Amino acid sequence: MGVEEEFLLVDADGELAGLGVEVVGAAHDPQGVLETELTCSQVEAVTGVCDTPEGVLGQLTDLRGELAGAARRHGLRLVPSGVPVLPERRLSITPKPRYLLIAEHFGAATRAGATCGCHVHIGMPDRALGVWVINRVRAWLPTLLAVTANSPFDGMDTGYASWRYQNWSRWPSAGPPPRFASLDEYDSIVDGLLRSGAILDRGMVYWDVRLSEHQPTVEFRVSDVAATAGDAALFAALVRGLVAHVLDGGSVCSDVSPAVLRANLWRASRDGLGGCCLHPVTGEAVPVHEQLGDLLAMISGVLGDDAEFVRAGLAKLREQGGGADRQRRIYSRRRLLSDVVDDLALR
Repeated sequence: MGVEEEFLLVDADGELAGLGVEVVGAAHDPQGVLETELTCSQVEAVTGVCDTPEGVLGQLTDLRGELAGAARRHGLRLVPSGVPVLPERRLSITPKPRYLLIAEHFGAATRAGATCGCHVHIGMPDRALGVWVINRVRAWLPTLLAVTANSPFDGMDTGYASWRYQNWSRWPSAGPPPRFASLDEYDSIVDGLLRSGAILDRGMVYWDVRLSEHQPTVEFRVSDVAATAGDAALFAALVRGLVAHVLDGGSVCSDVSPAVLRANLWRASRDGLGGCCLHPVTGEAVPVHEQLGDLLAMISGVLGDDAEFVRAGLAKLREQGGGADRQRRIYSRRRLLSDVVDDLALR
């Protein structure tokens, strides 16, 4: 498995700072890859291939530290939040031809590019098997979104645990994938998106889980950037366990219609870790923590040495809450959004 994390760059006042190119240029890749993103106020860290969640945690910790250090050398701070906490006042596009073309083609929708996600790649031997896996894991996407929901503020409390998910849904190719009859149908739908102009290249297929165009992987894209490297590593371990369970012939949830799945993702985006959404198996509204307990029980047979890492991570989330909960706790003390930014900024 491998993990990609996107971060925001802010100045001393918590305002977006458009120095992503400079910060990446000043950083040194410890193990993975450090990259720019669509807007100049974002940077990205990409791990190498990892075999254990502890390996993911170690690499993410190093990558976050390297980017945070490079940001400090430019008088900036690195913030793991799904959307900017303070109102956006300065948003510019990274001057790469592809990004500039996207901005011109999609207009104001490009503002959704100033969101930060966490993407988990799981190795897959072939694309047809990847489509088969997508069909069988898609009903669990709302539960997975709730685990790392980390974007309640956008100049105010939005009323959502993951406002990033709502923002990101502006892209015409974003959201839950349909159920595919075959790899041919997957490719046919992508071709239709291209011919319609809803995407400019296959890399703009922004479904919450998709086939990667650059790696032999299935890529889970539903998550906010996690508040901590530990939360991100837990998310990666849950995703790999779910995929391994499916590949091992484990029971799968009943099929869910695209409309109901989209509605359930909205519910998970609104309520987050402390709320409810529809259970992937029963279809009833069930607390997310209860669903995570069921997920752990379901995948425990394939977790192996990862089991204790996952149990400890879920116990910590149950005790301390998720990223959105932590942001709101900080805000409740003095009702200052700048306090939220200060707490999020990586040291």
